[in-house]
This record gives sequence, C-alpha cells and structure tokens, in this order.
Amino acid sequence: MIFRVLPILVASLAGAGWTDAEIVDVEHRGVIDLAPFACQAITRSSMINRVCYDAGNRHMIVQSNAAYSQYCDVPEAAYYTFLNAPSMGQYYNVNFKDSESAGPYHCPTHRTTK
Repeated sequence: MIFRVLPILVASLAGAGWTDAEIVDVEHRGVIDLAPFACQAITRSSMINRVCYDAGNRHMIVQSNAAYSQYCDVPEAAYYTFLNAPSMGQYYNVNFKDSESAGPYHCPTHRTTK
C-alpha cells in the first residue's frame, strides 16, 4: 500500500506547502486530495471525527471511527443540517451511511482521485 500511495504523495507535495497538502484514503474510492475541501474536526460526537465539504463539487467526506467515506451531490443545506443535528451519529446513520449503496448521496462506484 505504501508503495502505491508514495508516488501520489510525492506528486501532491510538489510545489505545495506542508499545510496545503493532505490526502486521505477513502473507502471504496481510493486516495483523495483534501485541498478543495473545507474540513473541520468534530469534538461533540463519539462517532463522527471530521467532516470535509467541497461546495463547488457538492462532495462531502466524513471520518467516522477512523474510516473515511465520501458522499456526492450533497446540497449545502444537507451539510449544515448534518453539522447542526442534535445527534450527528444518528443523523449520519439515517441520511448518509445508509445511502452508501443506493441512496441519494451515493457516489458512482468507480474509484477516482482528485
């Protein structure tokens, strides 16, 4: 795995400052560059650790229990509703996680890199 990711990491870091470059390995999607995403750490949930949102592409990446998952065509309103839900874990399970295979925010099944 490290040999597959290392060339991508080196290419991603070329010309970028250390604070600008971050890539994550997203389940069922592969390596994703977080540069276009606005990310925030989540401290009020025992299940959700981090949420990243790319408003231009309407993509959201959620880190839950150390695993990253990506969701596509997520309206900004749904993103904010998720962030402000009384229980982020419950909201995530019902509105996003359950949609991974066929729901409204299911991403195409092919692996992509950004």
